[in-house]
Amino acid sequence: MKKVLTFCLLCICLSVHAYKERDLLQKAANLSKLENVLITDQKWVRYPQYTDRNGWDQLMGENKSFFIGQGEKFLDYEWKVVKATDYLEYSRSGNRSDMEKIHNSNLNAISALFMAEMAEGKGRFMDKLSNGIFHTCEMTSWAISAHLSLQRVKGSFPKLDDHVIELVSGDIGATFSWIYYFLNKEFDKINPLIPERLHYEIENRILTPYLNETRFWWMASNVTAENGFVNNWNPWCNANVLQCFLLVEKDKDRLLKGVYKTMASVDKFINYNHDDGACEEGPSYWGHAAGKMYDYLQALYDATGGKISIFSDPVIKNMGEYISRSYVGNSWVVNFADASAKGDFNYQLIYRYGNMVKSTEMEQFASYLKKEYPKKKVLSRDMYRTLADLSSEKEIDKFNPIHIVTPFTWYPDTEFCYMSEGSFFFAAKGGYNDESHNHNDTGTFSLYADNQPVLIDVGVGTYTRKTFSNERYTIWTMQSDYHNLPRINGFSQSFGKKYKARNLKADKNKKTFSLDISQSYPTEAGINKWIRNYRLSKNGLTIEDSFDLKNAQSANQLNFMTWGEVNISQPGIVIITIKNKTYQLLYDKNSFDPALEKIELDDTKLSNVWDDQVFRISLNAKKTDNRGIYKIIIKS
Repeated sequence: MKKVLTFCLLCICLSVHAYKERDLLQKAANLSKLENVLITDQKWVRYPQYTDRNGWDQLMGENKSFFIGQGEKFLDYEWKVVKATDYLEYSRSGNRSDMEKIHNSNLNAISALFMAEMAEGKGRFMDKLSNGIFHTCEMTSWAISAHLSLQRVKGSFPKLDDHVIELVSGDIGATFSWIYYFLNKEFDKINPLIPERLHYEIENRILTPYLNETRFWWMASNVTAENGFVNNWNPWCNANVLQCFLLVEKDKDRLLKGVYKTMASVDKFINYNHDDGACEEGPSYWGHAAGKMYDYLQALYDATGGKISIFSDPVIKNMGEYISRSYVGNSWVVNFADASAKGDFNYQLIYRYGNMVKSTEMEQFASYLKKEYPKKKVLSRDMYRTLADLSSEKEIDKFNPIHIVTPFTWYPDTEFCYMSEGSFFFAAKGGYNDESHNHNDTGTFSLYADNQPVLIDVGVGTYTRKTFSNERYTIWTMQSDYHNLPRINGFSQSFGKKYKARNLKADKNKKTFSLDISQSYPTEAGINKWIRNYRLSKNGLTIEDSFDLKNAQSANQLNFMTWGEVNISQPGIVIITIKNKTYQLLYDKNSFDPALEKIELDDTKLSNVWDDQVFRISLNAKKTDNRGIYKIIIKS
């Protein structure tokens, strides 16, 4: 790895593991067809005009008073200034949250004031909204400090007139485009320079850079099957850019070029994803990976009267159903890499996606989530989803609230395996140690029982500069030793695309999953083979490790992570207690000495999931053998 890595550069780790040149959007329409089917002058927008108060009353329904109330909270809001030192802090200490909190506070106020005005329609929030827009337009950059490395001068300090399109600047551009579409005539009544300035900033910060640039890595302009890597940034940024073009751009030639360029770019994301549809970034990234792809495809569908649509392609459906398959129960999900084990689902999004791909599974899952975990209405700077949620809320109730845990799901391309039996749910992965938001975790697994995690994947703490630098794998949550994996001959797994699983086998009938993880460790570990076999039954999980080493120098260690209370006092049995339920991890007392490490969680991103602490159970082999078989049983 290079000495200096930023968030963006880390995300461009190259791999031929996934890319398949489908180019579905470009095959659905060339530039000529797009010109013929694209609906101009915003006539595709299905929401009522600002002055149609009956239309807005119907759209808002019972949410009208909520949005007005939220806006009223910001009528006396003092707009906050992002200081020079707030930007510099990211370079100095790696702290990005202070800058983002100030920025987000202002953006949340703008969103609240806008939705309150749309709900009430009396002009009461217009002056305050004008202040927020003017304040934001005066900022040198709309991007957050951690993403300003996209500038030509790099760093974390904004450079005048070097506008970069990233996640937050794109969100602002899209939100401001909706504000411009709905309220430009109302702003004109206050002062014509307000909508003029709003249009100018969207044009210069989003539309023109997008048309002129190819340097933003997430565009994937030069990605091919030989050198490809694309992640959630691509559909997220492109969905925002598409909204800006469709809502603001008045020049038809620029509109066509911009829309078609987004099509070619989003094709790169779809190309990168496997036919099996799994999200290698995990469920908590699904909403901004496949979910943002859906937003993009839906906006394009609407803007072309349904003439450009790829919703019928199997890969799009598979990418959607991944989210229902990864749901374990009681709000827990299968998590790998940087994803969280706690799900926070937008069931309206899941419903809309499922409806377009004709997935009853997703539609029923959305209805289930709405019934089991009804959400309080919350404000979001994502105007596209805020508006779409209002129009789809009641439709969900037409479907049975059902989530059926599939007994066996195998993602042969992404190399995820899910199995359920009795009260147990098991998830494991193969893959390689250079995936998006990678942890060195090839071959790891999670085990759930009674709809709660028992042996866990901890996830990741709050993002800092260190998270996306050459120090990433000094963070304990990134290391294989803090996953449910062995430390072999004194070595943990290494980072890089060559460190991967081999010889994977998933058997639906036997409920087994096996793989050779030897190539995930450095050559110095001297591993000829390390075959890990998982077998699930209604009684629990059996793990069998069969290994062959060249020259064993250090005793092996089997590691297991849990969040329960752990008792290792009785030889051969580890007792794990979670919420008054007890589970046993059985091992050969003649082969291992157990050890327990308590890890205090002082990072709220982790403690919000796992409470105040997690534990690492280590079974340390008593003998240093070149070959052998270890057997572990976990049962309730």
